[in-house]
Amino acid sequence: MAKILQLSEAASLALHSMVLIAQSNDHVNVNKLAERIGASRNHLAKVLQQLVKYNYLKSVRGPSGGFILNKPASEITILNIYEAIEGEIYSPECPLDKPVCPFDKCLMGNLVKDMTNQFKNHFQNHTLEDFIESK
Repeated sequence: MAKILQLSEAASLALHSMVLIAQSNDHVNVNKLAERIGASRNHLAKVLQQLVKYNYLKSVRGPSGGFILNKPASEITILNIYEAIEGEIYSPECPLDKPVCPFDKCLMGNLVKDMTNQFKNHFQNHTLEDFIESK
């Protein structure tokens, strides 16, 4: 069955692991994270290193090391995380990026642009703090 919207595995790993790290009060080990979200340790480690590069995470080596947020959860939006992995989201005028439409009226109308803007706004308006369970 076709899906209209699907996140890449890397984006999904980044989003889910950042929520788990935000919920923790201590460093989170990549092996435990990988086990918890059912991911490849190596793939997850690459994703997390990308988030370190963007200064959303801090990596600490050693037996008690792991990953911890580098900024408060309230300052990291879901969009920040998504775009660190996938690149900046833009709203194309044409869903096929064509300069000239062969039709007088686009078959998609503004649907793709509207959906893209709605997706971006939703991710921009939620921070990691929104997903930390209150104790």
